[in-house]
Parts: sequence; C-alpha cells; structure tokens
Amino acid sequence: MSTLLKTTAVEGKLFLREPMSVIFGVLFPTALLLGLGAIPALREPSDEFDGARFVELWTPTALVLGLAILGLQHIPGVVATYRENGILRRMSTTPVHPAKLLVAQLTVALVAAVVAAVLLIIAAWLVLDVSPPEYPFTFALAFLVGFGALLAIGLLIAAVAPNARAASGLAIFVFMLVMLVGGVYMPRFLMPEFLIRLGDYTPPGVQALLDAWLGDTAAAAAVGSTTAGPSEPLQLGIMGLIAVVAGWSAARLFRWE
Repeated sequence: MSTLLKTTAVEGKLFLREPMSVIFGVLFPTALLLGLGAIPALREPSDEFDGARFVELWTPTALVLGLAILGLQHIPGVVATYRENGILRRMSTTPVHPAKLLVAQLTVALVAAVVAAVLLIIAAWLVLDVSPPEYPFTFALAFLVGFGALLAIGLLIAAVAPNARAASGLAIFVFMLVMLVGGVYMPRFLMPEFLIRLGDYTPPGVQALLDAWLGDTAAAAAVGSTTAGPSEPLQLGIMGLIAVVAGWSAARLFRWE
C-alpha cells in the first residue's frame, strides 16, 4: 500500500472517531429532511409550488448543509489544528510529506460527502417518495464542482488563519453566508431576489443541484423568482472559477508551520 493510501486510511479512521463531523456532516442532513417530512403539510402538493411538495424542493438544500459542514467546518479546523500543533512541520521531515496529508484530508471529506448525498437520496426516495435526481450525471457534476469550491475555500481559510481559533471564526462566518443563500435558514422562495441570485453562484450551488434534481421547470417553483435564473453552465463555470482561484490562493499562502 502506498504512503498516500496509508495516510488516507489513517485520516479516515480519525474522521470516524470525530462524532460531531460524522453526525452533522454525514447523518444530520438526512435526519433533518426526514424530520421536516414528518410534518404532513410539507408532504402535500402545494399550488404555491405548481403542484410540487416542499420536501421535494428542500431536499437539495439539506445536502448543502452537510457539504458546508464538511468543507467549511471540518477541513479548516483539522488542517489549522495540525499546523498549530506542529504536526505538519514534523511530517515535512518524513517520507509522508504534508501535501499528502492534505490530499488525504480532501479525499476523506469527498468520500464523506458522497456518503451523505447517497444516504439523503435513498432516504428521500424510500421514506418521502422524492424521486432521485432526474439528471444524475448533471447532478454529479454540480455536486463535484460545488463541493470542490467549498473545499478550496476551506483550504484558503486554513491557509490564512494564524491558529485553529482564527480558522474556526473565519469558517463560521463563511458557513453562515453559505447557509443563508443556500436556503437553510430560510426557504429560498421567501428570500429577496438579490439573495436568490447570489445563491445561484455561491458554492455549493443549490440552484444547480435543484435544477439537476427536479428539472428546470419544476425547480423554478422553488424560489418563486420574478426573473430568469442563470444557465446551469454559467453557474458551474462561476463555481469552478471560485474553486481554481481559492485553491491557487490557498497553495500560495499556505504555511506548513
């Protein structure tokens, strides 16, 4: 087994030993959706959503919650703590270069995000009768691009934060912004137009996920927007650009000690 695989396996075990990351990053989105689905009114078709149900329109938003926790809370906290405790500096003198540790962390976060998404899709389908994504390949692409942008932002936070406490503070600020425009704090159809449009481009791209899940026509009812939304390629392109710029900046600013 290569050094990278061994490092990834170790980081995976450490991740599983962090109950908060597992519970809130992987399990909580599904639990929250099922909790809302237990309310009869939210399972009924609504004229306000052109006959769609609230749980159908809110399912991708539940996924946004898990992705943000993994990308903006877990990654910055772990990496900043490793640097503050001198783990990265000590590893730089061993065959396990710190860069491999970062790759391992990102891999573990991606696997956790995929598990969270699969669990959410299956639970929504079997329990709430929410059909799986209508366009699975487009959904997978939007998922990877959006989460990649979140991971890049998380690494940038870890790169500029002088210690774990500062990383946590910066991460919480960005996390709250993502939750706001992602429709977690308030359903998007109740939000002002400018916040809806901001959410179209803010990683992980809740509208792109929603379009791929329900189709453009049904997804338009989720926000009740008075103007046409951006095209899906434009949304993914903007988030891809965010991922590249944030990742490049993190690489330039990152300190091993």
